[in-house]
Amino acid sequence: MNEDILYLNRPVSKYPKMNIQDRASIFSPFAALTGYEDAIKETGKLLDKKVELDENEIEIINYKLQNIKNKEISIKYFVKDNFKEGGYYKNITCFVKKIDNINKIIILKNNKKIKFDDIIEID
Repeated sequence: MNEDILYLNRPVSKYPKMNIQDRASIFSPFAALTGYEDAIKETGKLLDKKVELDENEIEIINYKLQNIKNKEISIKYFVKDNFKEGGYYKNITCFVKKIDNINKIIILKNNKKIKFDDIIEID
């Protein structure tokens, strides 16, 4: 019974033969759930809580803010996370361009704006 088909010619497709590159792409992995990996990373991200400074620490920072225009400073400040509660602390060293006491922000030479309330340390 199997011997009947053993010596038959192979059937020929009516479609043109696919090249190796296109054929390989059929079997390549794809992301069925786009954004899933990003969501997993976001969920696993560890964040800090913002430190609330006491009156003495606030006075020290306010004193330092009065004397830093056109000077290079190192500043440690809080960056709020866009998706979850909390954030992280970032250090930056740069020259101060302007101190805006009305809006309570420091504008650095690289045009980065930092709120007074987010600053925890100035050197």
